[in-house]
Amino acid sequence: MKRSIRIQRLIAALGIVLFLGKMLAWYLTGSVTVLTDALEGIVNVVAGLMGLYSIALAAKPRDPNHPLGHGKAEFISSAVEGTLITIAGFFIIYEAIEHLIVPHQLEKLDIGLLIVAASGLVNYLMGVYAAKQGEKEGSMVLVSAGKHLVTDAYSGIAIIIGLTLLLLTKNRYLWLDSAVALCFAIIIVITGYRVVRRSISGIMDETDMGQLQKVIDVLQANRRPAWVDMHHLRVLNHSGRMHVDAHLTVPNYYTVQEAGSEIKQIDSLVKEHFGQDVEVFIQTEGCNPAQCHVCGMEHCPIRAHAFAHEEQWTLENIWREHRHGHDHTHAA
Repeated sequence: MKRSIRIQRLIAALGIVLFLGKMLAWYLTGSVTVLTDALEGIVNVVAGLMGLYSIALAAKPRDPNHPLGHGKAEFISSAVEGTLITIAGFFIIYEAIEHLIVPHQLEKLDIGLLIVAASGLVNYLMGVYAAKQGEKEGSMVLVSAGKHLVTDAYSGIAIIIGLTLLLLTKNRYLWLDSAVALCFAIIIVITGYRVVRRSISGIMDETDMGQLQKVIDVLQANRRPAWVDMHHLRVLNHSGRMHVDAHLTVPNYYTVQEAGSEIKQIDSLVKEHFGQDVEVFIQTEGCNPAQCHVCGMEHCPIRAHAFAHEEQWTLENIWREHRHGHDHTHAA
């Protein structure tokens, strides 16, 4: 988490420096494309500062009022950032159309081109690094900020091409300025939507289906006979910390100590594959006669039906709230 804070602090500082540089480029050139790039720089500054605050807040330990920690602060910050990105994109579209209707003469394109190119390179390098570290640290804010900076750099390429053409043609085709601005404005709007969509998913505890499948595969591959059934499995990820909770059915005659031993086995198994910073919450419950046909426990003293087959845990059935095995019995 400390590394995430350092990276976000650097993003915020670079955002301020690059914004000032882009404003200077717009002042010198009068280009609407450079202006819109500079306006997006305001978003970078605001998002960088908000991201820094949210990461620091998410790093706070759990307390009685926040039993799962403060990780969702990152999703809120990311949602705000995505909203700002989208708004900036629509504003750019408005400005580009206005300048397309009434073109403006451009000046000192060579200096503006140099500033934009340098800003784009810095944004790209910082964006790739931030996104990679964000995935590694499980930080939604860093991932969003990184993708935003990379997108900003890609749009910078379009700006460089447009300014280069204007420079070579000596402002003969002024409509290119607005056309380029429109192109990367659309990219910005799409990026903002995706950031908001992912943030809302986190706020609403939407399951990462890929991560859930990995957990299921590990549990199924290492399944023990005493794990008669597992259901109501949930896998959440808040600020890089995975939370796994489920209901585990064990033999009805197991003591509390024996059931606790099975929970420890699952806890160790999950942490072995997904890291020690994983919270595992398992609620145990005793089996009932309706589950005998899916229970492979040998020498069971309370078996009411013969074992028929093992119920495979899959993405389709393990998240459900009800136990497995009942449908087979009722059908019989």
